[in-house]
Parts: sequence; structure tokens; C-alpha cells
Amino acid sequence: MEDKIKHYLKQIEWFVRQLRDVKFAGLILFVVVVLLISWSGVKAIQSNYTLQKQIAALQQQTEVQKLQNNNLKLQNEYYNSNQYLELSARQNFGLAAPGETELIVPKDVALAHTVSLPSKSAPADKPSDKQPTYQKNFEAWVDFFLHRQNTSD
Repeated sequence: MEDKIKHYLKQIEWFVRQLRDVKFAGLILFVVVVLLISWSGVKAIQSNYTLQKQIAALQQQTEVQKLQNNNLKLQNEYYNSNQYLELSARQNFGLAAPGETELIVPKDVALAHTVSLPSKSAPADKPSDKQPTYQKNFEAWVDFFLHRQNTSD
């Protein structure tokens, strides 16, 4: 134990002697200054990066808002157009243009002449429940990679 303490004291004594040397003290001072400047530079870079991210996010929000404003302007122009007024008058008030005859068809007659669509609950091209699990899994992966919509869920 004494040897360890003596060895430790010798190391401390060596370090103190090195600190008295002007070259070594200058080197230590130089390293400390370089580390402080580097740390300051890293902090500046980090703050610039954070600010750049905020600027980019705000620019994206501005672009989205501009697009929404343009969309609203186009909608307003459409609502002020003669086409919209004519369609609105036809749908809401049952009016027709001069020279046109309006026919009112009862709902049951109109529905009697429609074609029934296949239900979404049993699509014909999707795998059935009788397929093995590995085949269903394979087809699910193929649908995923080909960006197909899974309507069976």
C-alpha cells in the first residue's frame, strides 16, 4: 500500500515539475484555449442548425398557407361564376334553363334501373380464408410493395 502511495506522490511531483516548465505550461494553456474555441464553435453550429430547421419549417408552413389561400381564391371565383349559379339553381330550386323540360322521376323507378355493385366485404381478387398462411403473407407483402390498397380489412 505504501508503494502505491509513493508511486502516486511521485507522479504528482513529476506533474508539478512539468507545470513549472514554461513550454509545458504554454502547451497546456494552448490546448485549453483551443478546446474553448472549439466548444464555442460547436455551440454556434448547433444553434445555427436549430435555427435553420425552424426557418425551413416556417417556410413550409408559409407555402402551405399560400396554396390554401390560392385554393380559396379559386373556390370563390367558381362560386361567383355563372356555371355555379346555374348548377345551384338546378339542384336547390329545381329550376331549368329556358327551353328545357324538367322531368321528375320517382326514387323507386330510378333505383329499379340501376346496376348493383359488388360488395366490398367479399372481393373476388383477394385471397380467401382457405389459403395457407404463408400464401396470404406473401400476397400481403406483394400488395405492400406494389402500393395496393388492402380493402379486405
